[in-house]
Parts: sequence; C-alpha cells; structure tokens
Amino acid sequence: MKIMQKIKYRWTILLSLPWIVIGLAVAVWWYQTSHHSSLLIQQSEQQSPQQSQKTIVTNQSKDGVQEKSQETLKPDTQPVTILFGGDLMFDRYIRQIAMKRGNDFIFAPDLRERMRSADAVVANLEGPITGNTSRSVGSVIGSRENYIFTFDPSWAQTLKANNITTVNIGNNHILNFGDAGLMETKKYLTDEGVNFFGDPKDGQYQTMTLNIKGIKIGLVNENQFVADGEAKALADVAALRSQVDVLVAYTHWGKEYLPATDDERRRAHALIDAGVDVVIGSHPHIVQEKEVYKNKTIYYSLGNFVFDQYEQAATRSGLLVEMRIDPTTRALSFDDIPVTLQTNGQTKL
Repeated sequence: MKIMQKIKYRWTILLSLPWIVIGLAVAVWWYQTSHHSSLLIQQSEQQSPQQSQKTIVTNQSKDGVQEKSQETLKPDTQPVTILFGGDLMFDRYIRQIAMKRGNDFIFAPDLRERMRSADAVVANLEGPITGNTSRSVGSVIGSRENYIFTFDPSWAQTLKANNITTVNIGNNHILNFGDAGLMETKKYLTDEGVNFFGDPKDGQYQTMTLNIKGIKIGLVNENQFVADGEAKALADVAALRSQVDVLVAYTHWGKEYLPATDDERRRAHALIDAGVDVVIGSHPHIVQEKEVYKNKTIYYSLGNFVFDQYEQAATRSGLLVEMRIDPTTRALSFDDIPVTLQTNGQTKL
C-alpha cells in the first residue's frame, strides 16, 4: 500500500513540473516588462521643458491654495493670417435676397470656408445696423433714398458666424440714420462680439488693437468724409505705433469708379511715413492699384465685397487680401484673392 502511494506521489510531481516551469517563466517575463515600463515613465518625467510637448503651469494664491492650471504649449510656428475685404452693403437688393434665402446665402460656401480659415477677417461696414425699416428697398435708382442704408440686426450675428471679427465704421454711410443709428450699430456689434473701429463720433473707438497668438495688430481708420480726417488718422498712428507689432491703416477715400487719385497717393505715403505697415483702402467700389512704397504695401481700394452694383464688370469684381504675419520676425506677406459679386446677390471666390 505504501509503495503504491509513493508511486502516485512521484507521478504527481512529474506531471506538475511543466506547469511550475511555465509559471516561473511568466513571472520572470512580467517582472522584466513592468521594470522596463517603470524606467520609461521615470525618463519621461525627467524630460526638460524643451523636450516636453506641453507643460502644466499651476498658479497659487498667497495662502497657497491652488487657483487654476493651464497648459502652455510649444510656441506656434504658423503665421497669423488676417483677411481684409472691401465694402459690405446689406440693404436694397441684397436685403431682399437675404430675406428669401437667408443671410448666409450672400456668402458662397467657398468664401465662407476661406473666411473661417483665417485668424480674423476685417472689412468695411458700409452703413448702420438698425431696426429701422429700409428706405432704399424699392426706391428709384439715383434718388436720395436709394443711398440711405440700414442693415437688419441679424447681420451682426451673421458677421460673427462667418468670422468677420472686425469692421471699419469710418465711412460716408455709417450716419445714414444719424447718431441714433450709429449707437444702435455699436450695440448690435458689441452684443455679438464683433469688433469695430473708425467711430466718427467717439474717439475712444477710432482705433482697435487685436491680440492674436501674442501678436498685437493695430487698426487705424482714415475717413476722408469727416472733418480733419487725415490729421486725426496721423495722430492715431503716432499714439498707437509704439504699442503694437503691426500697424494697419484701413481707409475710406478716393473717387468712385476711378483709379487712385493723386490725393490718395499723398495720403497713403503720409501714413507710411508716419509708421503704418500696410494701407488698405475702400470706397471707390472698384479694385484700384497696389503699390509698394518704402518696402510697405498699399492697396488703394479693394472694391466691393458685398454690394448690388452689377452695372459693370469692375464693380462686380472685388479683392480679398490675406496678410500673413511671421510669428518670429513679424515680417508681412500678402496673397491677393479675387472675388466675384454675382447677380443673384451672392459673392464667391
């Protein structure tokens, strides 16, 4: 009986040996793997800030209580892009089309995509945004009422939705509904978070500074249609120049439907001489000449952006300008983008 028990015991040991060996092998493998992973984690935690993809920064109050954490990413190497457009007019025929097909129809899909890809879009708002009934819809072409504009309040939201982040209001139509219309305009824009500059009544809103990815871009308006418009613009340039990295003058000047005048050229050169980096013009309703003066770029007029002037090819053709700012050197480069104003009320690339 004892002999049989010994035999069974030996067979049990022999049958168990393979499983014991496998168990030991698994244990060794697990130990080596976990030890290697631990080393990798330690190496990762010891990386310098220059090697790390991002650093967590914790701010503490005086009593040591944590207030907030933020992620500081590597500096952005992509250029800042600002898209400049010409005159925006949302009354008369454009109002009627928008009422039928919606505000977004006015900007073709390809144009909306291009605008939304920019860091900011700046254009001239050629009239006030008010709750007043339109006086230009249905008016006789050439009559006084035909040139009195007001834009439906919904356009403030449409501007924001299409990345038109900033508008110039220093022009000859912003006061079409008087001071009350100007106040309404500023309220509607402010409520939707759309920046504005060029206020003809309040010097506090004559200029604008955009801070995009740490780059400060100053915007100054020169309005030919207000008293001492040139002197005011030059004073604004002097006040703002030292506070910004790039200074842009967005102007409203010249003669409609004609090439750049000698007076435009003189004014543009004076702005550059005063410290402006680029001049963007509006008002003539056609695209005028481009000039490089003292290594600075001047666009005398970008023509129409949204308008119902279909009488000639020149007024149906506008220009968008993409300005790129190098994040390291602050050097500027430009891309000219033609747009077409179609007779259905829609502007497309």
